[in-house]
Amino acid sequence: MRKAPGKNRAASVKAKHHSNLTFRMNVLFFAIFILFSMLIFRLGYMQIVKGEDYVRILERTEEVPVNTSVPRGRMYDRNGHILVDNQPENAITYTKMQTTTTEEMLEIAEKLAQLIEQPTNRVTLRDKQDFWILKNHDAAYAKVTEAEKKKISAQENITTSQINSQIDTLVRERITHEEITQLTEADLEVLAIYREMVSGYNLSPQIIKSENVSADEFARVSERLTELPGVNTTTDWKRVKLSSLGILGRTSVPTKGIPKEKLNYYLARDYSRNDRVGESYIEAQYEDLLQGQKTVVKNITNKKGQVVDTVTTYEGEPGKDLVLSLDSELQFETEKIVEEELLKLKALPGSHLLDRAFLVMMNPNTGDVLSMVGKKIEKNPETGKNEVVDFSYGTFTTAYEAGSAVKAATLLTGYQLGAITPNTVLGDEPIHLLQTPVKKSIFNHNGYISMDGLSALERSSNVYMFKTALLINGTPYSYMMPLRLNDETFPKMRNSYAQFGLGVNTGIDLPNEFSGFQGPSGPTYGGKVLDLAIGQYDTYTPLQLAQYISTIANGGYRIKPHVVKEVREPSEDGQQLGQLVTEIGPTILNQIDNTPEEINYVKQGLRRVYTGSKGTARHEFANAPYTAAGKTGTAEVVYFGPLKEYYGTETLTLTHVGFAPYENPEIAYAVVIPWATTTRGHLTHNNVIARRSVDKYFELKAKYETEKVTESNVKQPILPAITKEKIGEDEQK
Repeated sequence: MRKAPGKNRAASVKAKHHSNLTFRMNVLFFAIFILFSMLIFRLGYMQIVKGEDYVRILERTEEVPVNTSVPRGRMYDRNGHILVDNQPENAITYTKMQTTTTEEMLEIAEKLAQLIEQPTNRVTLRDKQDFWILKNHDAAYAKVTEAEKKKISAQENITTSQINSQIDTLVRERITHEEITQLTEADLEVLAIYREMVSGYNLSPQIIKSENVSADEFARVSERLTELPGVNTTTDWKRVKLSSLGILGRTSVPTKGIPKEKLNYYLARDYSRNDRVGESYIEAQYEDLLQGQKTVVKNITNKKGQVVDTVTTYEGEPGKDLVLSLDSELQFETEKIVEEELLKLKALPGSHLLDRAFLVMMNPNTGDVLSMVGKKIEKNPETGKNEVVDFSYGTFTTAYEAGSAVKAATLLTGYQLGAITPNTVLGDEPIHLLQTPVKKSIFNHNGYISMDGLSALERSSNVYMFKTALLINGTPYSYMMPLRLNDETFPKMRNSYAQFGLGVNTGIDLPNEFSGFQGPSGPTYGGKVLDLAIGQYDTYTPLQLAQYISTIANGGYRIKPHVVKEVREPSEDGQQLGQLVTEIGPTILNQIDNTPEEINYVKQGLRRVYTGSKGTARHEFANAPYTAAGKTGTAEVVYFGPLKEYYGTETLTLTHVGFAPYENPEIAYAVVIPWATTTRGHLTHNNVIARRSVDKYFELKAKYETEKVTESNVKQPILPAITKEKIGEDEQK
């Protein structure tokens, strides 16, 4: 019997439908399996592979460095005398939470105004306008009509923040003087407190008042802390210098905050806007060590994200202490010497351009800067009278022609380049070159004097150096010869001078060092290469001159000068220096290309400058109770100093370099007195400064040996400052 065809087709359709449904379900289950597998894999990846990274990211949002006002590191001299200290003072701070409202802060400011006297001198017109708007919100914004608001909003490509900013500007412009004067003294005091409260970041304590906080104010606020959420009483640290020495540098103050030009730099390093930072010289150079480490706290939040508690995860610590290479007493005494001689010279005729003098004294073997003196005569803007101020940073930020003081470098350059030898004898005579003014030595205007390198240094022969430069150029001197330079002559001489530290940065651990000025060079500057050979063309800093003579004194090694000798942990008891962290030893930058015999030969010539029968410093040094050697200098220069009305005036700069003792040098020194006189008189104030300063060094050395004062060691006691100066951070210039 045959089956009905309709029934078979229905069964077939049903089976096919069932098969499709099964396939779809399998695809769906497979897709779900894939999705769950990917989810499990992703969760495993996030937890196992990236888990630690996410934890660190979370900690960065929860753990916040807090300005706990840790004291900056102190500074001491090489013998332990305090130079820069911290003075504790009471402070009132406020910490704003993320959820703190403007109304809450204003209420706290009003309560604080009842408890403390807050100066209002820092309140600006903008502050008063913003405060008036805050107190009179509806009346303030009624000053801008709806039509004006619509016109502002109708501008193309304008954002909501830009709209609000333009409306706010109109509101401020329309606040009248009468409305501002409605703010009472009490309102202004509240405003002065409020402006400090809002100037900081969330969770970062902001100093409300730290200067002149009385004991009564401190006590009143401390008693009511529970009524003043976010307010705290603590200790702040004020920076105090116990010396006027400029290279110590200065710090910013919390009331002014981080300098604008460095704001982003410090904010990226977890500083707060009101942190103290080093602004200049040692304070700036060693900021990372002096600043200290802030406390880090972890915020505990509730389900709403509100901070309910903070837990300290890292206790802050004070900055590291610095032991400087400077000798405070030597610095103090040499400052007096330089100031006295500067004023004596200023009292002479022709000294109207004179306004400064410098002395640098360093250890030629270690690079320790022992004394760095710069004195400058300035007119006090208040009294109108001249006064002498510190200009120690001028020793490495200003440069001058050094004159004959560089002649030892010229001789050694001639030896390096094979132009002359220690046995070379040259005649000192007037130099006649084609189309060039006659050049000669001061002591010989007409004759011919044969001399070697020793007598050339002793008598300070210009001509010996001129002829050396001509030999370096490959053109020995002959009467009325034309002088055309080879292209490499200037570079050869300057590169050689640079080996001694002349015309290049010394590497001192202080910012803003100046390398000096180099005059134009080339084949047409033949006469200028002769000037270069006697120190009357390129300019050098006083510190470069000290490094140059140190290089000769120690046998040919250019040592990097430094003013920081040691880094130490903060003192634990206030009686002894803290544990030694780092000792900064000698750094050799290069060795000059001269033999020991050549260097010793030049040193003999420098010794004869002090002791020879015709030595230019014999009068000051021949009777010294110690052995020493050096070179004097007088540069004929054209004035380009601060007095522009005298630009182009011919004047003299006095210099002196030397070292002692001769056999085993302990000190090297350089003296520079720019624009000393416009007359041609014989002045020796440079030599006098050198002699008096070296005398003082050996006098203090004997004193230290008698009193058993030693340089810093493992158990170095802290000693009081040499002077009674006390310069607060607000008084520093």
